[in-house]
Amino acid sequence: MEQIILILMLFIAINCAFKLSLWRWWQAGIYSLIMAVFTVLAYPYAILQSKTQIADYLQNTEALQNMAVIITLESALCFGFCVTYLRGLYGKKNPWWAKLLWWYPSLLLFPVVFYCLTEAIFTFVGIAFTTTAYIVAAIVLIAIPALAKAVQYLVPEKDLRLEIHFLVSLFVCILGLLTTVNGKTVYAAVDEPVNWNAVTLALSLFVILFIVGYVWSQIKYPLIQRWKERKMKKRY
Repeated sequence: MEQIILILMLFIAINCAFKLSLWRWWQAGIYSLIMAVFTVLAYPYAILQSKTQIADYLQNTEALQNMAVIITLESALCFGFCVTYLRGLYGKKNPWWAKLLWWYPSLLLFPVVFYCLTEAIFTFVGIAFTTTAYIVAAIVLIAIPALAKAVQYLVPEKDLRLEIHFLVSLFVCILGLLTTVNGKTVYAAVDEPVNWNAVTLALSLFVILFIVGYVWSQIKYPLIQRWKERKMKKRY
């Protein structure tokens, strides 16, 4: 169960980076500044936590169900943003409340940062709590806009970024529902070694298909444009 939570938090951060990549750099900077201030203000509460408390919380089915509801609501907001953004790209007028979806970054990143802060406090036991909090806040302040800029560099097309944002939101929603499952098993799982050949094959297949899709997206639109130009020339 803890591994699922960690994967969920990772994809929440990735999803937030894709959303911020659609913003301007100073807007992402303001959001990262808010997150950094939250990190500094939250450290008195983070030092009161313990590993057993966090482990008990992750095993509490009722708490996980409440968390799944919040994750589902945020995913629904992301879905709504993707739809309204696409309508705007195609020149369709959106209702006034669609602007609220645009300015909604991600509230789920707050508990993710809080969890990272508590883990940093548990790990660096010889460092003062305030020092650890300021270091984590500085990392958050730099990392959030840097990730958004990296997403813009790696995926320059806005429509493709929007599509990935939609898919990651769907994946986050599914993981949020999976967290409601009780982590206790009724049988002992067989301890088997990791099949690295299968893992390597799957990752290689993913990379190859991603490259093929990216190259095809770069070639398809010029070909369609040339075909339309030739069709127009034949008419006249």
